[in-house]
Amino acid sequence: MSEKINASADAPLRNIYHFDEATHEIALSTHNLHVFYGDNEALTEGDLQFERYKITALIGASGSGKSTFLRSLNRMNDGIARVEGEIRYRDLDINSNQIDVYEMRRHIGMVFQRPNPFAKSIYDNITFALKQRGVRNKQRLDEIVETSLRQAAMWDQVKDELHQSALALSGGQQQRLCIARAIAMEPDILLLDEPASALDPVATSQIEDTLLQLKEKYTIIIVTHNMQQAARISDYTAFFHLGKVLEYDEARKIFTRPKVAITNDYISGNFG
Repeated sequence: MSEKINASADAPLRNIYHFDEATHEIALSTHNLHVFYGDNEALTEGDLQFERYKITALIGASGSGKSTFLRSLNRMNDGIARVEGEIRYRDLDINSNQIDVYEMRRHIGMVFQRPNPFAKSIYDNITFALKQRGVRNKQRLDEIVETSLRQAAMWDQVKDELHQSALALSGGQQQRLCIARAIAMEPDILLLDEPASALDPVATSQIEDTLLQLKEKYTIIIVTHNMQQAARISDYTAFFHLGKVLEYDEARKIFTRPKVAITNDYISGNFG
C-alpha cells in the first residue's frame, strides 16, 4: 500500500477526486457549501460532485457532518440550519431563495433512517403525494404503484395486500415501501440517510440488493456507518471528518488504498 498523507482535520486533502465532465455525467454538485447551526459551523468544506446512475456513500463518525451535508442536498435543513454556498442541479442553484423547494424535492427524493410509512394502506402510501399533485386516473395510479413496488423489490410480497395497513409490514418491508413511495414521484436523485441502521442483516441485505438495482435508473447518495455496506454497494465514497470532506474517491480505492491516514484509521476501526 502506498504511503498515506498524514492529513489533519485542519489540513484536509486538497486533491479530492474530480470528474472529467467530458466523460462523466454529473447529476449534482456542491460548491463552497457551509452549514451553520446558530453560531456553530457544522460543515466547513463540502465541495463534491456526484456521477449520474452511481451510488455514492458518505461515511464518517457521528457528528462528522455527513448527514448535515445529505440533508442540505434537498433543503431538509431549511428552518433548522443556515446553508451557504451552491448546490447545482440541472444548471440551477437549488440553494437559491427563488427555487420552489417542493417542486425540487420531486426530483431529489429522500428516505430517512427509520421507516416512516403513513398510517394508511400500502396503496395509499404510494399514491398519497401523487393525488395531492392532481393525479386521479386510477389506471395510472395502479401502474405507478406496481412499478414502484417492483423497483423496490416488494411487489410479489404485497401485491395481494395493497389495501392493508402499511404498519403491519416488517421493518425491512416498511423501509422498502418508503423507497417505493419516494421513487413513485420519479425523482432523478435518491438520498438515503442510514436506511438500514434499524434493520436486521437479512433486511439490510435486501435493501442493498434493491439499491444496486435502482442505480440503473437513479443517482443514489447514501449515508452509512456500515463500512462493509459502503464497500459492497458504493461506486464512490466520501469520508467526512469534523465537518470537512477529507477524502473522496472511487470506493475500491478508499477501502484498499486511502490517501489520508485518518481515512485509513476510520475504515480499519482504529479511529479515536
